[in-house]
Amino acid sequence: MRELGLHDDSVPSPFKTASTNTTTTNATTHHQIITADNHDHPQPFDPTIATTTDHHFNLFSDNHNLNLFQVSHDFQNNNNNNNNNWNIGFDFIEDLIRVADCFDSDDLQLAQVILDRLNNRVRSSNINNNNNKGVQQQGGRPFQRAAIYFKEALESILSGSNRTTGRLSSWAEIVQTIRAHKAFSDISPIPMFTQFTTNQALLEALGGSTFIIHVIDFDIGLAGHYASLMKELAEKSESLRVNSPVLRVTAVVPEEYAVESRLIRENLTQFSQDLKIRFQIDFVLVRVFEALSFKAVNFREGEKIAVIFSSAVLRRHGGGFLGEVRRVSPAVVVFVDGEGWGGEPGTAPTTSFRRNFVGGLEFYSMVLESLDAAMVGSEWVRKIEAFVLKPRIVMAVEAASAAAAAVGGGRRTASFREMFHGAGMRPVQLSRFADFQAECLLGKVQVRGFHVAKRQAELVLCWHERALVATSVWRC
Repeated sequence: MRELGLHDDSVPSPFKTASTNTTTTNATTHHQIITADNHDHPQPFDPTIATTTDHHFNLFSDNHNLNLFQVSHDFQNNNNNNNNNWNIGFDFIEDLIRVADCFDSDDLQLAQVILDRLNNRVRSSNINNNNNKGVQQQGGRPFQRAAIYFKEALESILSGSNRTTGRLSSWAEIVQTIRAHKAFSDISPIPMFTQFTTNQALLEALGGSTFIIHVIDFDIGLAGHYASLMKELAEKSESLRVNSPVLRVTAVVPEEYAVESRLIRENLTQFSQDLKIRFQIDFVLVRVFEALSFKAVNFREGEKIAVIFSSAVLRRHGGGFLGEVRRVSPAVVVFVDGEGWGGEPGTAPTTSFRRNFVGGLEFYSMVLESLDAAMVGSEWVRKIEAFVLKPRIVMAVEAASAAAAAVGGGRRTASFREMFHGAGMRPVQLSRFADFQAECLLGKVQVRGFHVAKRQAELVLCWHERALVATSVWRC
Protein backbone atom coordinates (compact mmCIF):
# COMPACT_ATOMS: atom_id res chain seq x y z
CA MET A 1 0.00 0.00 0.00
CA ARG A 2 2.69 2.52 0.97
CA GLU A 3 4.83 1.83 -2.08
CA LEU A 4 1.79 2.33 -4.29
CA GLY A 5 1.11 5.70 -2.75
CA LEU A 6 -2.25 4.39 -1.59
CA HIS A 7 -1.64 4.03 2.13
CA ASP A 8 -4.08 6.68 3.22
CA ASP A 9 -2.67 7.64 6.60
CA SER A 10 -3.58 11.18 5.66
CA VAL A 11 -7.26 10.30 5.93
CA PRO A 12 -8.30 10.65 9.58
CA SER A 13 -10.54 7.70 10.34
CA PRO A 14 -13.65 8.35 12.41
CA PHE A 15 -13.79 4.67 13.38
CA LYS A 16 -12.62 3.64 16.83
CA THR A 17 -10.53 0.47 16.85
CA ALA A 18 -10.94 -2.50 19.13
CA SER A 19 -8.15 -4.60 20.51
CA THR A 20 -9.31 -8.01 19.35
CA ASN A 21 -10.50 -9.64 16.17
CA THR A 22 -12.96 -12.45 16.85
CA THR A 23 -15.43 -14.46 14.84
CA THR A 24 -18.16 -16.66 16.27
CA THR A 25 -19.08 -19.87 14.57
CA ASN A 26 -22.20 -21.99 14.96
CA ALA A 27 -23.29 -25.17 13.28
CA THR A 28 -26.54 -23.65 12.11
CA THR A 29 -26.07 -19.89 11.91
CA HIS A 30 -22.94 -17.95 11.08
CA HIS A 31 -22.34 -14.34 11.98
CA GLN A 32 -19.80 -11.69 11.18
CA ILE A 33 -18.20 -9.90 14.09
CA ILE A 34 -17.40 -6.26 13.46
CA THR A 35 -13.79 -5.81 14.48
CA ALA A 36 -10.91 -3.45 14.17
CA ASP A 37 -8.07 -3.26 11.74
CA ASN A 38 -6.12 -6.26 13.10
CA HIS A 39 -6.16 -9.04 10.53
CA ASP A 40 -4.67 -12.49 10.49
CA HIS A 41 -2.93 -13.53 7.33
CA PRO A 42 -3.95 -13.74 4.56
CA GLN A 43 -4.84 -10.08 4.36
CA PRO A 44 -8.29 -9.20 2.96
CA PHE A 45 -8.62 -8.28 -0.65
CA ASP A 46 -7.52 -4.71 -1.36
CA PRO A 47 -8.45 -3.51 -4.85
CA THR A 48 -5.64 -0.98 -4.74
CA ILE A 49 -3.11 -3.78 -5.15
CA ALA A 50 -2.81 -5.07 -8.71
CA THR A 51 -1.62 -8.69 -8.87
CA THR A 52 -1.54 -8.93 -12.62
CA THR A 53 1.33 -11.02 -13.90
CA ASP A 54 1.59 -9.75 -17.44
CA HIS A 55 2.11 -6.12 -16.46
CA HIS A 56 3.90 -4.51 -13.52
CA PHE A 57 2.28 -1.23 -12.65
CA ASN A 58 3.06 1.33 -10.01
CA LEU A 59 -0.51 2.53 -9.95
CA PHE A 60 0.31 5.93 -8.53
CA SER A 61 3.70 6.63 -9.99
CA ASP A 62 3.06 9.60 -12.04
CA ASN A 63 -27.13 18.05 12.00
CA HIS A 64 -30.66 18.07 11.15
CA ASN A 65 -32.76 17.13 8.16
CA LEU A 66 -32.36 19.50 5.27
CA ASN A 67 -35.40 20.96 3.57
CA LEU A 68 -34.39 22.52 0.28
CA PHE A 69 -37.21 25.01 0.56
CA GLN A 70 -35.88 26.44 3.82
CA VAL A 71 -32.30 27.23 2.94
CA SER A 72 -32.14 30.76 1.66
CA HIS A 73 -32.23 33.11 4.63
CA ASP A 74 -29.13 32.25 6.65
CA PHE A 75 -27.15 31.39 3.52
CA GLN A 76 -27.88 34.75 1.96
CA ASN A 77 -26.69 36.44 5.14
CA ASN A 78 -23.44 34.48 4.95
CA ASN A 79 -23.08 35.26 1.28
CA ASN A 80 -23.27 38.98 1.95
CA ASN A 81 -20.26 38.65 4.24
CA ASN A 82 -18.12 36.61 1.87
CA ASN A 83 -17.47 37.86 -1.62
CA ASN A 84 -15.78 34.59 -2.59
CA ASN A 85 -18.72 32.40 -1.54
CA TRP A 86 -21.14 30.48 -3.71
CA ASN A 87 -23.84 32.38 -5.53
CA ILE A 88 -26.34 29.59 -4.92
CA GLY A 89 -29.43 30.18 -2.85
CA PHE A 90 -33.11 29.50 -2.95
CA ASP A 91 -33.57 31.06 -6.40
CA PHE A 92 -30.86 28.79 -7.87
CA ILE A 93 -32.67 25.74 -6.49
CA GLU A 94 -35.96 27.06 -7.84
CA ASP A 95 -34.47 27.35 -11.32
CA LEU A 96 -33.14 23.78 -11.11
CA ILE A 97 -36.62 22.57 -10.22
CA ARG A 98 -38.02 24.53 -13.18
CA VAL A 99 -35.62 22.59 -15.40
CA ALA A 100 -36.99 19.37 -13.91
CA ASP A 101 -40.50 20.62 -14.69
CA CYS A 102 -39.39 21.12 -18.29
CA PHE A 103 -38.39 17.46 -18.48
CA ASP A 104 -41.88 16.46 -17.34
CA SER A 105 -43.49 18.76 -19.92
CA ASP A 106 -40.94 17.83 -22.62
CA ASP A 107 -39.96 21.50 -23.06
CA LEU A 108 -36.25 20.79 -23.43
CA GLN A 109 -35.53 24.07 -25.22
CA LEU A 110 -36.65 26.07 -22.18
CA ALA A 111 -34.68 23.69 -19.96
CA GLN A 112 -31.51 24.52 -21.91
CA VAL A 113 -32.18 28.27 -21.61
CA ILE A 114 -32.53 28.01 -17.83
CA LEU A 115 -29.40 25.87 -17.53
CA ASP A 116 -27.43 28.41 -19.60
CA ARG A 117 -28.54 31.12 -17.19
CA LEU A 118 -27.46 29.02 -14.22
CA ASN A 119 -24.09 28.36 -15.83
CA ASN A 120 -23.55 32.09 -16.21
CA ARG A 121 -24.16 32.48 -12.48
CA VAL A 122 -21.73 29.69 -11.71
CA ARG A 123 -19.03 31.22 -13.90
CA SER A 124 -19.54 34.69 -12.48
CA SER A 125 -19.19 33.31 -8.96
CA ASN A 126 -16.02 31.45 -9.90
CA ILE A 127 -17.17 28.42 -7.88
CA ASN A 128 -15.86 25.85 -10.35
CA ASN A 129 -12.19 25.42 -11.04
CA ASN A 130 -12.00 23.62 -14.37
CA ASN A 131 -8.21 23.56 -14.48
CA ASN A 132 -8.28 20.18 -12.72
CA LYS A 133 -10.52 17.77 -14.62
CA GLY A 134 -10.13 15.09 -11.98
CA VAL A 135 -11.51 16.92 -8.98
CA GLN A 136 -13.35 20.19 -9.25
CA GLN A 137 -12.39 22.44 -6.38
CA GLN A 138 -15.83 23.30 -5.10
CA GLY A 139 -16.77 24.93 -1.84
CA GLY A 140 -19.99 25.80 -0.17
CA ARG A 141 -22.54 24.04 1.93
CA PRO A 142 -23.73 20.49 1.16
CA PHE A 143 -26.95 21.43 -0.62
CA GLN A 144 -25.04 23.96 -2.75
CA ARG A 145 -22.49 21.40 -3.88
CA ALA A 146 -25.25 18.86 -4.53
CA ALA A 147 -27.07 21.45 -6.64
CA ILE A 148 -24.01 21.82 -8.88
CA TYR A 149 -23.74 18.06 -9.41
CA PHE A 150 -27.43 17.78 -10.25
CA LYS A 151 -27.15 20.72 -12.64
CA GLU A 152 -24.28 18.96 -14.41
CA ALA A 153 -26.31 15.74 -14.56
CA LEU A 154 -29.18 17.59 -16.25
CA GLU A 155 -26.74 19.07 -18.75
CA SER A 156 -25.31 15.64 -19.57
CA ILE A 157 -28.80 14.35 -20.37
CA LEU A 158 -29.61 17.29 -22.62
CA SER A 159 -26.29 17.07 -24.44
CA GLY A 160 -26.39 13.29 -24.76
CA SER A 161 -22.98 12.97 -23.12
CA ASN A 162 -24.52 10.64 -20.53
CA ARG A 163 -24.78 7.86 -23.09
CA THR A 164 -22.31 5.07 -22.63
CA THR A 165 -19.51 5.23 -25.19
CA GLY A 166 -17.69 2.07 -24.18
CA ARG A 167 -14.54 4.07 -23.37
CA LEU A 168 -12.28 2.09 -21.08
CA SER A 169 -11.20 3.73 -17.85
CA SER A 170 -7.57 4.81 -17.72
CA TRP A 171 -5.25 3.54 -14.99
CA ALA A 172 -5.13 7.02 -13.50
CA GLU A 173 -8.93 7.18 -13.33
CA ILE A 174 -9.13 3.74 -11.75
CA VAL A 175 -6.54 4.60 -9.11
CA GLN A 176 -8.30 7.85 -8.27
CA THR A 177 -11.60 5.98 -8.01
CA ILE A 178 -10.07 3.30 -5.77
CA ARG A 179 -8.52 5.92 -3.51
CA ALA A 180 -11.83 7.77 -3.30
CA HIS A 181 -13.76 4.59 -2.44
CA LYS A 182 -11.20 3.69 0.22
CA ALA A 183 -11.42 7.18 1.71
CA PHE A 184 -15.22 6.94 1.68
CA SER A 185 -15.03 3.67 3.64
CA ASP A 186 -12.58 5.22 6.11
CA ILE A 187 -14.66 8.35 6.64
CA SER A 188 -18.27 7.19 6.45
CA PRO A 189 -20.14 4.13 7.81
CA ILE A 190 -22.29 4.01 4.66
CA PRO A 191 -20.07 1.61 2.62
CA MET A 192 -19.31 -0.62 5.60
CA PHE A 193 -22.99 -0.83 6.57
CA THR A 194 -23.90 -1.84 3.01
CA GLN A 195 -21.20 -4.51 2.84
CA PHE A 196 -21.90 -5.88 6.31
CA THR A 197 -25.67 -6.19 5.89
CA THR A 198 -25.27 -7.78 2.44
CA ASN A 199 -22.75 -10.36 3.64
CA GLN A 200 -24.71 -11.08 6.81
CA ALA A 201 -27.86 -11.70 4.77
CA LEU A 202 -25.94 -14.15 2.58
CA LEU A 203 -24.40 -15.97 5.55
CA GLU A 204 -27.72 -16.34 7.35
CA ALA A 205 -29.66 -17.42 4.27
CA LEU A 206 -27.03 -19.77 2.84
CA GLY A 207 -25.94 -21.31 6.14
CA GLY A 208 -25.70 -25.03 6.73
CA SER A 209 -23.22 -27.68 5.75
CA THR A 210 -23.55 -27.12 2.00
CA PHE A 211 -21.04 -24.60 0.71
CA ILE A 212 -21.55 -24.48 -3.03
CA ILE A 213 -22.68 -20.91 -3.54
CA HIS A 214 -23.34 -18.92 -6.70
CA VAL A 215 -23.81 -15.17 -6.24
CA ILE A 216 -25.22 -13.17 -9.16
CA ASP A 217 -24.17 -9.60 -8.43
CA PHE A 218 -25.52 -6.60 -10.33
CA ASP A 219 -23.61 -4.09 -8.18
CA ILE A 220 -20.17 -5.56 -7.65
CA GLY A 221 -18.35 -2.24 -7.46
CA LEU A 222 -14.72 -2.99 -6.59
CA ALA A 223 -15.73 -6.32 -4.97
CA GLY A 224 -13.97 -5.70 -1.67
CA HIS A 225 -16.89 -7.22 0.28
CA TYR A 226 -16.17 -10.68 -1.16
CA ALA A 227 -12.95 -10.90 0.83
CA SER A 228 -14.79 -10.86 4.15
CA LEU A 229 -17.42 -13.24 2.77
CA MET A 230 -14.75 -15.73 1.67
CA LYS A 231 -13.03 -15.49 5.03
CA GLU A 232 -16.28 -16.22 6.87
CA LEU A 233 -17.03 -19.19 4.60
CA ALA A 234 -13.53 -20.61 5.07
CA GLU A 235 -13.71 -20.33 8.85
CA LYS A 236 -17.15 -21.90 8.98
CA SER A 237 -16.22 -24.87 6.78
CA GLU A 238 -13.13 -25.45 8.91
CA SER A 239 -15.12 -25.39 12.15
CA LEU A 240 -17.67 -27.84 10.74
CA ARG A 241 -14.93 -30.05 9.27
CA VAL A 242 -16.52 -30.11 5.83
CA ASN A 243 -15.04 -29.75 2.38
CA SER A 244 -13.66 -26.36 1.44
CA PRO A 245 -16.40 -24.08 0.12
CA VAL A 246 -17.03 -23.33 -3.52
CA LEU A 247 -17.89 -19.73 -4.32
CA ARG A 248 -18.91 -18.68 -7.80
CA VAL A 249 -19.68 -15.07 -8.66
CA THR A 250 -21.33 -13.80 -11.82
CA ALA A 251 -21.03 -10.03 -12.06
CA VAL A 252 -23.15 -8.04 -14.51
CA VAL A 253 -21.02 -5.07 -15.57
CA PRO A 254 -20.94 -2.37 -18.28
CA GLU A 255 -18.58 -2.66 -21.23
CA GLU A 256 -16.23 0.05 -19.98
CA TYR A 257 -15.55 -2.01 -16.83
CA ALA A 258 -12.94 -4.21 -18.50
CA VAL A 259 -9.89 -3.01 -16.56
CA GLU A 260 -11.70 -3.06 -13.23
CA SER A 261 -12.98 -6.56 -14.01
CA ARG A 262 -9.44 -7.79 -14.57
CA LEU A 263 -8.24 -6.32 -11.28
CA ILE A 264 -11.19 -7.85 -9.42
CA ARG A 265 -10.60 -11.30 -10.93
CA GLU A 266 -6.87 -11.34 -10.19
CA ASN A 267 -7.11 -10.06 -6.63
CA LEU A 268 -10.03 -12.24 -5.56
CA THR A 269 -8.50 -15.31 -7.19
CA GLN A 270 -5.25 -14.75 -5.29
CA PHE A 271 -7.09 -14.20 -2.02
CA SER A 272 -9.20 -17.35 -2.49
CA GLN A 273 -6.05 -19.39 -3.10
CA ASP A 274 -4.59 -18.14 0.18
CA LEU A 275 -7.77 -19.25 1.96
CA LYS A 276 -7.92 -22.55 0.04
CA ILE A 277 -11.37 -21.73 -1.31
CA ARG A 278 -12.44 -22.88 -4.74
CA PHE A 279 -13.43 -19.66 -6.44
CA GLN A 280 -14.56 -18.60 -9.89
CA ILE A 281 -15.80 -15.28 -11.20
CA ASP A 282 -17.46 -14.56 -14.54
CA PHE A 283 -18.45 -11.22 -16.02
CA VAL A 284 -21.57 -10.68 -18.12
CA LEU A 285 -21.97 -7.41 -20.01
CA VAL A 286 -25.09 -5.39 -19.24
CA ARG A 287 -26.13 -5.31 -22.90
CA VAL A 288 -25.79 -9.11 -23.09
CA PHE A 289 -27.91 -9.57 -19.99
CA GLU A 290 -30.54 -7.18 -21.32
CA ALA A 291 -30.75 -9.30 -24.47
CA LEU A 292 -30.63 -12.77 -22.89
CA SER A 293 -31.66 -12.18 -19.27
CA PHE A 294 -30.51 -15.03 -16.99
CA LYS A 295 -29.81 -17.25 -20.00
CA ALA A 296 -26.51 -15.34 -20.11
CA VAL A 297 -25.59 -16.83 -16.71
CA ASN A 298 -23.97 -20.26 -16.38
CA PHE A 299 -25.79 -22.26 -13.69
CA ARG A 300 -24.65 -25.56 -12.21
CA GLU A 301 -26.60 -28.28 -10.49
CA GLY A 302 -26.45 -28.39 -6.71
CA GLU A 303 -25.41 -24.81 -6.08
CA LYS A 304 -27.28 -22.35 -3.86
CA ILE A 305 -28.10 -19.19 -5.78
CA ALA A 306 -28.10 -15.69 -4.33
CA VAL A 307 -28.97 -12.53 -6.27
CA ILE A 308 -27.79 -9.07 -5.20
CA PHE A 309 -28.98 -5.83 -6.76
CA SER A 310 -29.80 -2.23 -5.88
CA SER A 311 -32.66 0.18 -6.42
CA ALA A 312 -30.81 1.55 -9.46
CA VAL A 313 -30.91 -1.88 -11.13
CA LEU A 314 -34.58 -2.41 -10.30
CA ARG A 315 -35.44 1.03 -11.63
CA ARG A 316 -33.54 0.35 -14.83
CA HIS A 317 -35.11 -3.03 -15.57
CA GLY A 318 -38.55 -2.49 -14.04
CA GLY A 319 -40.84 -4.87 -12.18
CA GLY A 320 -40.49 -7.55 -14.87
CA PHE A 321 -36.90 -8.04 -13.70
CA LEU A 322 -38.16 -9.56 -10.45
CA GLY A 323 -40.15 -12.13 -12.39
CA GLU A 324 -36.94 -13.15 -14.17
CA VAL A 325 -35.16 -13.38 -10.81
CA ARG A 326 -37.89 -15.60 -9.39
CA ARG A 327 -37.60 -18.05 -12.29
CA VAL A 328 -34.01 -18.95 -11.37
CA SER A 329 -35.24 -20.04 -7.89
CA PRO A 330 -32.68 -18.21 -5.77
CA ALA A 331 -32.20 -19.25 -2.15
CA VAL A 332 -32.04 -15.56 -1.25
CA VAL A 333 -32.42 -12.14 -2.87
CA VAL A 334 -30.62 -9.20 -1.26
CA PHE A 335 -31.93 -5.76 -2.17
CA VAL A 336 -30.00 -2.60 -1.27
CA ASP A 337 -31.62 0.81 -1.62
CA GLY A 338 -28.62 3.10 -1.34
CA GLU A 339 -30.11 6.12 -3.07
CA GLY A 340 -33.31 7.10 -1.33
CA TRP A 341 -34.58 8.02 -4.78
CA GLY A 342 -37.98 6.50 -4.10
CA GLY A 343 -38.70 9.00 -1.34
CA GLU A 344 -39.26 8.63 2.38
CA PRO A 345 -41.49 5.91 3.86
CA GLY A 346 -45.16 6.62 3.34
CA THR A 347 -44.70 8.61 0.13
CA ALA A 348 -46.27 7.28 -3.03
CA PRO A 349 -43.71 6.41 -5.74
CA THR A 350 -44.14 8.37 -8.92
CA THR A 351 -42.63 8.74 -12.37
CA SER A 352 -42.68 12.54 -12.00
CA PHE A 353 -39.17 13.61 -12.89
CA ARG A 354 -39.58 16.80 -10.85
CA ARG A 355 -40.56 14.98 -7.67
CA ASN A 356 -37.83 12.38 -8.01
CA PHE A 357 -35.29 15.10 -8.84
CA VAL A 358 -36.12 17.05 -5.67
CA GLY A 359 -36.01 13.85 -3.59
CA GLY A 360 -32.62 12.94 -5.01
CA LEU A 361 -31.25 16.44 -4.42
CA GLU A 362 -32.32 16.31 -0.78
CA PHE A 363 -30.91 12.80 -0.38
CA TYR A 364 -27.43 13.60 -1.72
CA SER A 365 -27.37 16.85 0.25
CA MET A 366 -27.76 14.69 3.35
CA VAL A 367 -24.93 12.39 2.25
CA LEU A 368 -22.66 15.40 1.71
CA GLU A 369 -23.68 16.83 5.06
CA SER A 370 -22.69 13.59 6.78
CA LEU A 371 -19.30 13.72 5.04
CA ASP A 372 -18.70 17.29 6.15
CA ALA A 373 -19.53 16.28 9.73
CA ALA A 374 -16.54 13.90 9.73
CA MET A 375 -14.25 16.95 9.48
CA VAL A 376 -11.49 15.13 7.61
CA GLY A 377 -10.52 17.97 5.30
CA SER A 378 -12.07 19.28 2.13
CA GLU A 379 -9.58 17.57 -0.22
CA TRP A 380 -10.76 14.05 0.59
CA VAL A 381 -14.40 15.03 0.68
CA ARG A 382 -14.11 16.57 -2.80
CA LYS A 383 -12.43 13.44 -4.16
CA ILE A 384 -15.22 11.29 -2.77
CA GLU A 385 -17.75 13.62 -4.34
CA ALA A 386 -16.03 13.58 -7.73
CA PHE A 387 -15.22 9.87 -8.04
CA VAL A 388 -17.92 8.18 -5.94
CA LEU A 389 -21.00 10.37 -5.56
CA LYS A 390 -21.07 12.37 -8.78
CA PRO A 391 -21.24 9.25 -11.03
CA ARG A 392 -24.10 7.94 -8.89
CA ILE A 393 -25.95 11.23 -9.22
CA VAL A 394 -25.59 11.19 -13.00
CA MET A 395 -26.88 7.61 -13.23
CA ALA A 396 -29.78 8.35 -10.89
CA VAL A 397 -30.89 11.44 -12.82
CA GLU A 398 -30.55 9.55 -16.10
CA ALA A 399 -32.65 6.65 -14.78
CA ALA A 400 -35.35 9.01 -13.50
CA SER A 401 -35.48 10.75 -16.86
CA ALA A 402 -35.75 7.44 -18.72
CA ALA A 403 -38.53 6.23 -16.40
CA ALA A 404 -40.52 9.44 -16.86
CA ALA A 405 -40.12 9.25 -20.64
CA ALA A 406 -41.11 5.58 -20.84
CA VAL A 407 -44.13 5.59 -18.55
CA GLY A 408 -45.22 9.20 -18.56
CA GLY A 409 -44.43 11.73 -15.88
CA GLY A 410 -46.64 12.12 -12.83
CA ARG A 411 -48.10 8.61 -12.60
CA ARG A 412 -47.98 6.73 -9.35
CA THR A 413 -45.86 3.62 -9.64
CA ALA A 414 -45.51 0.56 -7.46
CA SER A 415 -43.10 0.86 -4.57
CA PHE A 416 -40.13 -1.48 -4.39
CA ARG A 417 -41.93 -3.45 -1.70
CA GLU A 418 -45.06 -3.74 -3.85
CA MET A 419 -42.93 -4.95 -6.77
CA PHE A 420 -41.42 -7.74 -4.67
CA HIS A 421 -44.78 -8.86 -3.34
CA GLY A 422 -46.23 -8.71 -6.85
CA ALA A 423 -43.47 -11.04 -8.06
CA GLY A 424 -44.41 -13.58 -5.40
CA MET A 425 -41.55 -12.88 -3.00
CA ARG A 426 -41.77 -12.52 0.75
CA PRO A 427 -39.50 -10.53 3.08
CA VAL A 428 -37.18 -12.26 5.53
CA GLN A 429 -36.21 -10.61 8.79
CA LEU A 430 -32.52 -10.21 9.43
CA SER A 431 -31.50 -11.72 12.76
CA ARG A 432 -31.25 -9.82 16.02
CA PHE A 433 -27.55 -10.48 15.82
CA ALA A 434 -27.41 -8.48 12.59
CA ASP A 435 -29.20 -5.61 14.35
CA PHE A 436 -26.73 -5.79 17.22
CA GLN A 437 -23.72 -5.87 14.94
CA ALA A 438 -25.00 -2.90 12.95
CA GLU A 439 -25.25 -0.96 16.20
CA CYS A 440 -21.71 -2.04 17.06
CA LEU A 441 -20.57 -0.74 13.70
CA LEU A 442 -21.95 2.70 14.48
CA GLY A 443 -20.36 2.53 17.92
CA LYS A 444 -17.01 2.75 16.16
CA VAL A 445 -18.00 5.96 14.37
CA GLN A 446 -16.94 9.17 16.02
CA VAL A 447 -19.32 11.19 13.85
CA ARG A 448 -22.58 11.67 15.71
CA GLY A 449 -25.82 11.70 13.74
CA PHE A 450 -25.95 8.17 12.31
CA HIS A 451 -28.30 5.57 13.75
CA VAL A 452 -29.76 2.19 12.76
CA ALA A 453 -33.51 1.69 12.43
CA LYS A 454 -35.87 -1.13 11.51
CA ARG A 455 -38.44 -0.39 8.81
CA GLN A 456 -40.69 -3.39 8.41
CA ALA A 457 -38.22 -6.08 7.25
CA GLU A 458 -35.51 -3.58 6.29
CA LEU A 459 -32.41 -2.69 8.25
CA VAL A 460 -31.83 1.02 7.67
CA LEU A 461 -28.87 3.33 8.21
CA CYS A 462 -30.07 6.88 8.89
CA TRP A 463 -28.40 10.27 9.08
CA HIS A 464 -30.49 11.98 11.75
CA GLU A 465 -34.00 11.10 10.51
CA ARG A 466 -33.13 10.59 6.82
CA ALA A 467 -32.69 7.03 5.53
CA LEU A 468 -29.44 6.65 3.58
CA VAL A 469 -29.17 2.87 3.05
CA ALA A 470 -31.86 0.22 3.47
CA THR A 471 -31.09 -3.49 3.11
CA SER A 472 -33.82 -6.10 2.81
CA VAL A 473 -33.80 -9.86 2.22
CA TRP A 474 -36.37 -11.71 0.12
CA ARG A 475 -37.26 -15.30 -0.73
CA CYS A 476 -39.52 -16.82 -3.33
